[in-house]
Amino acid sequence: MAKDLLLEIGTEEIPARFMSPALSQLKELAEKGLAARRLDYRAVATYGTPRRLALLVSDLEERQRDLVEEVKGPAAKVAFDAQGNPTKAAEGFARGQGVPVSALTVKETPAGAYVFATKKLAGGPAAGVLPEFLLEVIAGLNFPKPMRWGYLDMRFARPIKWLVALFGPDVVDLELAGLRSGRLTRGHRFLGSQEIEIREPGDYLPRLEENYVIADQERRREIIWQQIVTLAAQEGGLVQEDEELLEEVTHLLEYPTALCGGFDSSYLELPQEVLITPMREHQRYFPVWGPDGRLLPKFITVRNGTAESLDTVRQGNEKVLKARLADAAFFYQEDLKEPLADKVVRLQPIVFQESLGTMYQKVERIQALAGYLARAMGLPPETEQDAIRCAYLAKADLVTGMVYEFPELQGIMGAYYAAHAGEKESVSRGIREHYQPRFAGDALPETPVGKVVAIADKIDTIVGCFAVGIQPTGSQDPYALRRQALGISHILLSGEHHLSLRDLVTAAYRAYDPTVRLQVPLEQVIQDVGAFFRQRLENIFEEKGFRYDVVNAVLAAGWDDPTDAYNRAGALAAFREDPGFDALLTAFNRAANLAQKAEARPVDPAAFVEAVEGQLYQAFSRVQAETGPRLAAGQYLESLRVIATIRQPIDDFFAGVMVMVEDERVRNNRLAMLKAISDYIAAIADLSKIVP
Repeated sequence: MAKDLLLEIGTEEIPARFMSPALSQLKELAEKGLAARRLDYRAVATYGTPRRLALLVSDLEERQRDLVEEVKGPAAKVAFDAQGNPTKAAEGFARGQGVPVSALTVKETPAGAYVFATKKLAGGPAAGVLPEFLLEVIAGLNFPKPMRWGYLDMRFARPIKWLVALFGPDVVDLELAGLRSGRLTRGHRFLGSQEIEIREPGDYLPRLEENYVIADQERRREIIWQQIVTLAAQEGGLVQEDEELLEEVTHLLEYPTALCGGFDSSYLELPQEVLITPMREHQRYFPVWGPDGRLLPKFITVRNGTAESLDTVRQGNEKVLKARLADAAFFYQEDLKEPLADKVVRLQPIVFQESLGTMYQKVERIQALAGYLARAMGLPPETEQDAIRCAYLAKADLVTGMVYEFPELQGIMGAYYAAHAGEKESVSRGIREHYQPRFAGDALPETPVGKVVAIADKIDTIVGCFAVGIQPTGSQDPYALRRQALGISHILLSGEHHLSLRDLVTAAYRAYDPTVRLQVPLEQVIQDVGAFFRQRLENIFEEKGFRYDVVNAVLAAGWDDPTDAYNRAGALAAFREDPGFDALLTAFNRAANLAQKAEARPVDPAAFVEAVEGQLYQAFSRVQAETGPRLAAGQYLESLRVIATIRQPIDDFFAGVMVMVEDERVRNNRLAMLKAISDYIAAIADLSKIVP
């Protein structure tokens, strides 16, 4: 027989951002706990609203599976004497396993004959282990900022107010946080009953819905989105998909009813981000767009309740938004009274980081780095000047009223203010782009100026932090250095931009004013930042689909130029499917194994004794001559195919000579040639890292 199991943890309102991770944890903990207790079931589902987390296990068996376990004991020759009688070793093993000696069996294993004991443990009733299981699940839930309440030591997302625990029609007796479990749950805080009896788990979802709680978050999400789409269409517009906002709204309410409100069309004269940010970030409203791609003076929000008194709710939301838009319009007009360039000087008293000076000093460093990067990337002088100008203005909007009120708009408002002041389009667009990518999956800068200033800004922060001993540790990364290193890497890889990380770090380090006391020497910073970028590149390459051993092989050959390393990875991955790959791998390994400890020295043809030495030398010289220009041009796949042709001369070499001969001159010359060959291949990829 099987019955459903229900656990509901009733709480005060849980923050929306906690919900999805908590529901995933709840499911995972339940599945692991049931497996550990040998309890079979049909399915595990989790449900959540701001006031509850629920677990529903369908068709949970009433008894545990019987356990049959085979335990390996001592070797048979130790367990039994020559006459086949059990020794003390066998008796002790049997006693320890709770079985008679007669029940021991002997089995052959790869290590010889051993004694085994077969233990059978009958499964008990599920009801006997469910209290421990459910308490373990609750205790296993982790939250970003757990709370304590009253005089209790327990921590949870928010204070727990009630517990429901049912196995079929029976209550599973739990005691937690001063509460005892029962069958009473609560409906919507204002619309539903606060004492709802759940007779059995199957009643849970329908009984809650009767009391204005849609506990299934996926169904709630579908209802919300369908209501939003329908309302937007009725207004002659549409709502763009916004998974993040939809996810948040889903976990903010229990019974959704969408409504459409409006605002004065005169606000449409403001930049669209000025309208969208307060709507989305502050009010959790969905903007409505017209068929022509322009904003309409409309918004859609979702209330936690029914359609009753919806006009009153609409008016309240319109009033709140009107106040926010009025503030935004005021800040915007005030900011425009002063050109963006005149605001830069106001960055002087603003601290960038307590050990790294002010934002104004950072601007000066970004300018210097922008000029360096533009030259290193071979950009025209005009673009270099635009990048320097962009760097000068990039942080100026931090002192504007608009960005002070809406920090999410930094860079965006700077672009608008620069354009209004008559700055070049490349400069204003670069200001907008230099913060990109702001998060994983965000768009990358597209313009040369945007790329240059973005890299300059990010490398300045990374190098400065490393130079004063600030490095990410575990989950701690307060200056988002990982994200910034990933951003630089993605920007470089996006457009075949070849830059030396060592030179870039050096330029960033030297851009710091002498008044800023850097604590870590340059060489150490170069080493630490290089290793930091290597980790980021490893992750990026594997996300791009390269096998881990290909990634290890190309990075072992160097990653100072990330784009070059990426191109080598692509070539090696492609060549791995080529018939010549095995030949190249064999040639490299045969040469590298012997040359591992050899010193790099010129090969002396006069020291050749056997014809195969000269033949290998000539073959390698031909390969160098043919691949040299290709390697310089980054044509790695073609080069690998040519290098693979050296396989046969290497095989002939090893078949025709003994490398480690007594004659030191001959031995060292042969080793030098093998080392030259292996080093030449290893400059593309260290093939010893490849797993056949």
